[in-house]
Amino acid sequence: MAARAVARLLLWAAGLVGWLAADFSDVRLAFSDKATCSDIILRQEFLKDGFHRDLLIKVKFGESIEGLQTCRLLIKHYIPTGLYVDPYELASLREKNITEAVMVSESFNIEAPNYLSKESEVLIYARQDAQCIDCFQAFLPVHYRYHRPHRKDGHTLIVVNNPDLLMYCDEEFPVLKCWAQSEVAAPCALKSEDICQWNNMKYKSILKNLTLQVPVGLTIHTSLVCSVTLLITVLCSTLILVAVFKYGHFSL
Repeated sequence: MAARAVARLLLWAAGLVGWLAADFSDVRLAFSDKATCSDIILRQEFLKDGFHRDLLIKVKFGESIEGLQTCRLLIKHYIPTGLYVDPYELASLREKNITEAVMVSESFNIEAPNYLSKESEVLIYARQDAQCIDCFQAFLPVHYRYHRPHRKDGHTLIVVNNPDLLMYCDEEFPVLKCWAQSEVAAPCALKSEDICQWNNMKYKSILKNLTLQVPVGLTIHTSLVCSVTLLITVLCSTLILVAVFKYGHFSL
C-alpha cells in the first residue's frame, strides 16, 4: 500500500511539474512577443499659412519590418466643423496622382459656416515614403470655414484630433498581433469596390491633437461693415448703369 501511495504521489508531482513548465513557457513566449513589438509613431502637422492649409500625416514603424511592402495603410480622419475638405479638389488631385483621399460624408456643403456644418469623414490611403523604408505618409488639403463674429477676442480655436490608423497586410506580421485593436470594414483600395477587414492599430502620437487659431470678425464692427458694404454695392451698381447707358448701343 505504501509503495502504491508513493507511486501515485510521484505521478501527481510529475504532472504538476509538467503543467507548470508548460504554463511558464506560454508566459515566456507571450512576454517575448511583446518585447519584440515595435512602436508605431504617428505625426501630423499643417503646412502653409492662411485660410488654406495642407495636412501632412506621417507614420513610422519603430524597427525595420521585412515584407512591409505587402501592407497597406489607411487613415480615417474626422474633419471638425471649423474646417472643410473640397471633394472637387480631391478629385482633381487624384487625377494628378498627388493624393489618394476620398470623402465619405454625404450631403456636404463647402459654403456653409462652421455653426451650420457637421463633422466630415475622409479616407486617405497612405503611400510609402521613398526616403524611409518603414515610413508612410499622406497628404490632405483643408480650408477654414467662416465663423461667427466674437464680441472681444478676434480669434477662435479649431482642434483637430488624431485619426484612426487602419492596416491591412497580405501576410501575418508580429506588429499586427501587438497593436491591432479591432477590425474595420473599408474599401481595399481607392478605386476598388471590394471590402477588406482592416486592423485598427494602436499607435503613439507625437502630439495629442493639433490646434489652429482662426481670425474672426468682431460684433462691434457689424454696423460699420454693413454700411460700407451697402455703400460700395450702390456705388458700383450706379457706375455700371451709367456706363451701360453712355456706351451701350440699343436698338428698338
